[in-house]
Amino acid sequence: MPRITYVSHDGQSRSVDAAIGMTVMRAAVTNGVPGIDADCGGSCACGTCHVFVDPAWADRLPAPTSAENDMLDLVSDLETTSRLSCQIDVTAELDGLIVKTPARQG
Repeated sequence: MPRITYVSHDGQSRSVDAAIGMTVMRAAVTNGVPGIDADCGGSCACGTCHVFVDPAWADRLPAPTSAENDMLDLVSDLETTSRLSCQIDVTAELDGLIVKTPARQG
């Protein structure tokens, strides 16, 4: 199983095993990772699963869809590597992915 590391805004990290096919958001919620609220349950409708993808990984992910970009326009603290974790599908190639959660969601 690919291993995803979530780093909180205050620097605490937690790594979890994520099943291939689930999303980075679902892996966080399933494993009780703090900082990812996921209010809409993963339907790309709220922005509360916003993460900053580690720059070393940003180019390895598929480009965000227009729907994801629309939701990202609504999040606070937008950065060049901002993504919605509900839109990142876990694949074997993402083993070792690092994402950082913002200080606040929404």
